Amino acid sequence: MTEEHQKLLARINAYAETAMSDIEDPQKVPVSIQLERLRPIMSEIAAEQNTSLEEVFILYMDLASEASCAADTKMRDALQDLNEGEDDLPPLLYR
Repeated sequence: MTEEHQKLLARINAYAETAMSDIEDPQKVPVSIQLERLRPIMSEIAAEQNTSLEEVFILYMDLASEASCAADTKMRDALQDLNEGEDDLPPLLYR
């Protein structure tokens, strides 16, 4: 992800924190409703970049997906690092 894409994603996510602050569980809210709430910032970005709203929607979905995959990979690597050290631990003593 380019630095420009990172800034764009951060901008939309910052807006989303306010625009969707009343949504308790985003997983239970249809994506169409979430995107509708993000329409103002995405329209603004589309105008700035002289592109269509649809292209900004698609770019956002791609970037969010990429960021999610990267976060998942990072967490898996961290958990694997933790698990690799288990063989070095002394055995537990039971009474």
